[in-house]
Amino acid sequence: MRKHFTEGFEHIAAVENILEAWREFLPGKSARRDVQEFRLRLMDNILSLHTDLVSGTYRHGGYEAFNISDPKPRNIHKACVRDRLLHHAIYRVLYPFFDRTFIADSFSCRNGKGTHAAMNRFRQFGSMASGNDTRTCWVLKCDIRKFFASIDHETLIGIIRQYVDDERSLDLLRRVVDSFSSTRPGVGLPLGNLTSQLFVNIYMNEFDRFVKHRLRARHYIRYADDFVIFSTNREWLEIILPELSIFLQNCLKLQLHPDKVSIETLASGVDFLGWVHFPDHRVLRAATKRRMIKRVAEHPSIETLRSYKGLLTHGNARKLSQKYLSDVGLALFRDWL
Repeated sequence: MRKHFTEGFEHIAAVENILEAWREFLPGKSARRDVQEFRLRLMDNILSLHTDLVSGTYRHGGYEAFNISDPKPRNIHKACVRDRLLHHAIYRVLYPFFDRTFIADSFSCRNGKGTHAAMNRFRQFGSMASGNDTRTCWVLKCDIRKFFASIDHETLIGIIRQYVDDERSLDLLRRVVDSFSSTRPGVGLPLGNLTSQLFVNIYMNEFDRFVKHRLRARHYIRYADDFVIFSTNREWLEIILPELSIFLQNCLKLQLHPDKVSIETLASGVDFLGWVHFPDHRVLRAATKRRMIKRVAEHPSIETLRSYKGLLTHGNARKLSQKYLSDVGLALFRDWL
C-alpha cells in the first residue's frame, strides 16, 4: 500500500515556505544580475508569487537555453528567478515525503547519497554477490537512452497522483511539468530545474520497485539513468534483460541505450560512474583521466587541483595523483610565494 502526501497545497504556497526556499536558493547566486533585481523588491516579489499561487493565476514562464560540457555536451534550460524560487518551494515540501518512498539503493540527487556512496555500495554488493570473491560474479550494466528528454508528462503525473490526492497541488505540479517539452509536446524535463531531479526519481522509483519486488534482484543499484544488477547466474541476467526493457517501454515509455548494455564479470572490470570497478579495487576510467589531465593543464588553479585530488582519493589513483597533480600543486605554491 502506497503512502499518501498529506501536507497539501497550502504548505507549498505558504509565505514562510517561500521565504525558506529563497534562503536555500540564494547561496552562490547573489552576484547574478537577475537574482539581484529580484532581491531589490524581495518581499513584494514573494507576496506576489504567494498571491498568484493561492488565487490559481500562477503561470510558469519560459526558459533560457545554453550548453555545457559535463563532460559530454548537455543542453541546459534555466527558468527565471521567480519560477526557480517556486521550484525550491515545491522541492522543500515534496522531497522529504517522496524520499521515504524510494528504495535504499537509488543514489542520485538524494541527501546522504551521491556518487561516492553508490560506488561504495557497488563494492559491497560485489563482495556479497561473489561470496568474497569465491565465485564468479556477473554484472548487468544498462543506461537509459535520452533520459530527461524522454520523460512522459502524463505518465509522470499519473505516478504522482498515486501519492498526492490534493488537486491544487497536482494542478501546480502539472504546470511545472508542462512548462517544458523537448522532442515533442508532453515529453521531456529540463536539466536546469531542481524539481526535475525529484521528478525523475519519482518516475524511476516505479522501475526500482519492479526490479526489487517483481524480479527480486537482491543486488541492484541505480544512479539517475545508469543501473547495475549483480548475480552469479549469467543466464538469469540474460532472461531478465528483455523484461527490464519491456517494463521501461510499456510502463515508462523509456528505452535502454542499445550501445550501453553489457554483462561482464566483476573480475574483468565494470565501468560505472567514471571508475572501472574490480573485486578489490577501482581505477579511474581512461576518458575521465584524459579529461582531468586536460583540465588541469588548461586551468591550473588551486580549486581545480583540490577538486581532482579529492576525486582521486576515492579509488586506487595514488600514482596518478603524484604524477599529474603534485607537480602542478608545487608550481602553484611557488607562484603564490
